[in-house]
Amino acid sequence: MISAPAWVLSIAYWLHMLATVAWLGGLSAMAFLVLPAMRRSLNPESSSLFLNQLQNRLNWVGWGSLMVLGATGMFQMSSHPQYQGFLSIENNWATAIFIKHVVISLMVVVSAYLTWGLMPALNRLVLKRVAGKAVDAALAARLEKQERRLLWISLGLAMVVLALTAWARVA
Repeated sequence: MISAPAWVLSIAYWLHMLATVAWLGGLSAMAFLVLPAMRRSLNPESSSLFLNQLQNRLNWVGWGSLMVLGATGMFQMSSHPQYQGFLSIENNWATAIFIKHVVISLMVVVSAYLTWGLMPALNRLVLKRVAGKAVDAALAARLEKQERRLLWISLGLAMVVLALTAWARVA
């Protein structure tokens, strides 16, 4: 266990919560507000352009939040009185934290696929539409459906992370 001054730990907790709010806020806003409103009010071309721009900005927020969460989370974990060492699962707190890290790893994999796999494919469709070229409607629909599904999976995993955090707090 690392012994840190209370003010340093307070800053780490604050940054951790700020990054959590930014990441989950972005996911929630996309799932509950942006995508439904966008699909109801914009044509497919405008929708694709808007979503492309929004995703490019949200990627910075998401990956930046993830870096802050990783750094502050590891600091908080190593400062916790129940922390017994890397992969030492000796109590309920350690079990909750271990499962939380597994779920976070799944979130990172989903986010990485969205960022470097699915989004480039969707961006190529946007570029084709803007250039006036034909776009395979079935492919576009399949990719957009996959994007929505992965967004909801990310949001669900985030809720599990919050539940595991709550479990660790009372363990």
